[in-house]
Amino acid sequence: MARMTVSGRRERIPPFPHHKYNVQQSRRFFFARSAWDHLLLGKGIALREMVRGVLLRCYVPRLLLVDPTSRCDLHCTGCWAADYGRTDELSYEELDSLFAQARRLGIMYCNLSGGEPLMRKDDLLRLFAKHRRMIYGIFTNGTRVDADFADAIARLGNVNLYLSIEGWREETDFRRGPGAYDRVLAAMDLLRERGIGFAFSICYHARNWDVVSSDAYLDFLREKGAWFGWMFQYVPVGKDADPSLVLSPEQRAEVKRRVDAYAERHGFVLVDFWNNGHLVHGCAAAGIGFVHVNARGDVEPCAFCHYSDSNIREKTLVEALRSPFFRRFRKAQPFDANPLRGCPLMNHPEALAAAVREGGAHSTHLHAPESPEELGAKTAPIDAAWRKMAERLQSEETPRKRRHFATMLKLQRWKKGWTDP
Repeated sequence: MARMTVSGRRERIPPFPHHKYNVQQSRRFFFARSAWDHLLLGKGIALREMVRGVLLRCYVPRLLLVDPTSRCDLHCTGCWAADYGRTDELSYEELDSLFAQARRLGIMYCNLSGGEPLMRKDDLLRLFAKHRRMIYGIFTNGTRVDADFADAIARLGNVNLYLSIEGWREETDFRRGPGAYDRVLAAMDLLRERGIGFAFSICYHARNWDVVSSDAYLDFLREKGAWFGWMFQYVPVGKDADPSLVLSPEQRAEVKRRVDAYAERHGFVLVDFWNNGHLVHGCAAAGIGFVHVNARGDVEPCAFCHYSDSNIREKTLVEALRSPFFRRFRKAQPFDANPLRGCPLMNHPEALAAAVREGGAHSTHLHAPESPEELGAKTAPIDAAWRKMAERLQSEETPRKRRHFATMLKLQRWKKGWTDP
């Protein structure tokens, strides 16, 4: 049985499908040194995805991201889910069909977000047991993680939890409400006691970036039992988004330097979603790496990009991946030669607007629909301030990382040439 060092401990890694296997494979992906590391990952998963893509004439993503419900028991400042209808959700039968379609495509990984996915935890446990050949990750605020649920996922073995936390008590309760910090720490304790390899999930912004990127705070989360971590930069999606929470270029750059150094120093999987673009050819949306299905069934490029021309209640997953909007979106990828400016929402809203217009897509932001042009009016000034910093940071990257990005671009173009007619 394989082993992996986690926070100084040697851990046994059960074979697929298992949540600890998922952590091990994520570490191999995010610490890859060459194209061969990717092609040989998970028994050649990249090659198998390409073969299936050729046969189906469809880009097969590595990961399916699904919102089972838009309901949530918190009301976090700046979260677009608060704009969504509190009654939108996919039925058990729709989720069952979606997971079955994913498996037929060969998709082995599924992450669940929302809303709060654990508002549907009984349905999810049934689905996880039925579709055992997939590994699931749940982005959760932790309020519904109790001893019975922790015991259930320990028995299943194929579920990761990604617990949302945003600093110490002051920073976490600022956005998530009083008591949120204590509840998420209690959830971590339950998972650690059962040997479950969980992760933390941090949204960093202008008011908490210094705390959450510090060695002291990251050390604390590892001591609590976290096996890896996600970090997401605050994005002002939605008409009521708070622009004061957007990071300055200097703040974002300092987070990148700290996170990169910490991950390398400790061999710890710490994925900074926007600052690690060199690992995934800049933008991995619209099936290149993942695809998102919201609680109304709309198939979107990613969880942050609220535009679609397909719905799983009207189309199969394959048909959605072949849709005009997705093909037009993928045609524009990569959106920039610099992976630190690879996001169409934050860096190239004009390219997003063209893809939406030419692909016949519409806004899926339920209560406050926002056109790409309206979003671009907010994000273009942010990118204008960020551009010079992004160029400087890219010039500081090691030759290995620059070669790695060039290799990932070649792999993406090679794969697109075979799968997108």
